[in-house]
Amino acid sequence: SCAMLRATVKLCCGIAHDHLRHLPGKPHLPPLRPQEKQAQKRILKEMLGGLFTLLCLAPAATCPEPPGDISPSQFSSVDLSYITQGEMALQRALSILQQPTSWQAETTLDTGAAVSSTTLPGLGKVFRAEVVLAVPVEQLHLELFERIEQMPQWNPTLSQVKVLQRVGTDTLVTHEVTAPSPGNLVGQRDFISVRHCRRRETAIYLVGTATQVEPLPLQEGCIRAESQLSCIVLQPLAGDPGHTRFTWLLSMDLKASATGWIPTSVINRVLPQSQADFIKHLRRHLSAIACP
Repeated sequence: SCAMLRATVKLCCGIAHDHLRHLPGKPHLPPLRPQEKQAQKRILKEMLGGLFTLLCLAPAATCPEPPGDISPSQFSSVDLSYITQGEMALQRALSILQQPTSWQAETTLDTGAAVSSTTLPGLGKVFRAEVVLAVPVEQLHLELFERIEQMPQWNPTLSQVKVLQRVGTDTLVTHEVTAPSPGNLVGQRDFISVRHCRRRETAIYLVGTATQVEPLPLQEGCIRAESQLSCIVLQPLAGDPGHTRFTWLLSMDLKASATGWIPTSVINRVLPQSQADFIKHLRRHLSAIACP
């Protein structure tokens, strides 16, 4: 597609630009880390493979000019690293969703969501929540990605969500802080995440993974945890595009609490419960905006 052609050209130019940054006479900028370079090369190879297939097999077509001026240096090496992290998280999530993984039922929540889990190398226990919501895909995309900073207004488990940086239209760097809660088994946490949106056919994928932003000091009273992988898949229900099949993969490293190690049994209760709470608050919010 034309969008893929433009995305490939921009990513090629951006990666090439990283090498040009080190030519004599150019100001010195911090280089990419080795793992970031390797990830960019791998994703570039995949995109070029798709581009080759597209050019060889697709019928000739003309691409409309994109709006505005697109410069090869539109994205810095740091911007590209965020895009790369988002794409890597997406590919990992797709692999989990597509492979014949054995999922074990955990529970059916009072929100109507069914939760199952599996254990995977490099991630540990991954939880999957599935539910059908009575709103179209685009409405959920708006609430969960475009209006992400407004999330604490309807989700009381969060005290703050701040977009630290926007990279293009599909990648965000965010800082989230959980709300203090009496009786909370794991205490207050904060997260720094790359969030990435990708459309594939009729579905929208919203992925998130931990990243580093310097300097961003630790929040007083919080422990910095890490989202190893979060992926929400929004698919229109077959035969009823006004409803959405909502699937959420979640794997987190909550880190040790101030009082010490968190038992696995506690984590295995907390994460599916956090999914249940989120779905409950989301449903309530969707109902409220549908019937103001």
